[in-house]
Amino acid sequence: MKTYKIAVIPGDGIGTEVIEAGWMVLEAAAERYGFSLAATTFPWSCDYYLEHGRMMPEDGIETLRRFDSILLGAVGWPQRVPDSVSLHGLLLPIRKAFDLYVNARPHRLLDGVVGPLRAENFDILCIRENTEGEYSGAGGRIHVGTPDEVAVETSVFTRKGVERVLRYGFEQARRRKGKLASVTKSNAQKHSMVFWDEVTDLVAADYPDVAVTHYHIDAIAARFVMQPDSLDVVVASNLFGDILTDIGAAIQGGLGFAPSANINPSGGVPSMFEPVHGSAPDIAGRGSANPLATIWSGALMLDHLGEEAAATSIVDAMSRFTRNGAMRSPDQGGTAGTIDIARAIASDLS
Repeated sequence: MKTYKIAVIPGDGIGTEVIEAGWMVLEAAAERYGFSLAATTFPWSCDYYLEHGRMMPEDGIETLRRFDSILLGAVGWPQRVPDSVSLHGLLLPIRKAFDLYVNARPHRLLDGVVGPLRAENFDILCIRENTEGEYSGAGGRIHVGTPDEVAVETSVFTRKGVERVLRYGFEQARRRKGKLASVTKSNAQKHSMVFWDEVTDLVAADYPDVAVTHYHIDAIAARFVMQPDSLDVVVASNLFGDILTDIGAAIQGGLGFAPSANINPSGGVPSMFEPVHGSAPDIAGRGSANPLATIWSGALMLDHLGEEAAATSIVDAMSRFTRNGAMRSPDQGGTAGTIDIARAIASDLS
């Protein structure tokens, strides 16, 4: 029997609750489809930071390197630790150390879920560049706390970084509807975004079967709302992808439905899978968080590990659950608890 070693980082707030729920479904899928999951849980979180002065140990990255994959719950508790500390102390170092340059976020309405738009066939795959761009961390501050203070945040775009994430997007477009939208703001950012447009055209020449459309970020944000059915695969920079995927999450019913995959397509390192809803400290400890984003992220992890049938089974069970509508989480107007929802999905795997 194949065994996959999974590093589990529940993190902060509702992260611990949704990870427990998601793991229940993953274990049920593993048992049904003839493989096993060996979890090692790490307590790295804002609580860990307050005790140790860092979000993870100095050898944290090397510790994670021996695993097949990473399942993350949530990071952050701004009332205790600034987000700039928690994010740059755990999530971003993992993404950069393992070169997880693809952040893939599927956005679609599960059966029975009513989103804020009249979108019957909402199904967009967003590919966000994940290691450079606007979140490169290049810059600094001088004259801090004085009237002459200056803050500089420099975006970094490399040909290697832009080309490889676009190429990944084109490959996904080939598997889907043969349409790709490339997102920039090249009318205002005449260096980095014009560069991105040029690389898009160069890569597009290798994919004559994929229809490519260039959009400015403001225009495509409007299109997400007004004409979402005109989009399929969307590729964007770190910042623009971050913004668009929150719009996508809202349209698909809310952040409680939004999964994500941080991937290095070359392999050889653990990729990381996480819901994008954050730690939600205001509802932590109630057992009321919607676990579907985490369960879906777990399905993306299984698919990445090569267990496609198990992954499909989980997503199908989620769709049957939402279509039935007998149980709903509080964010959907119901009263079902986090574990109750996971238990219902785990028991309905086909």
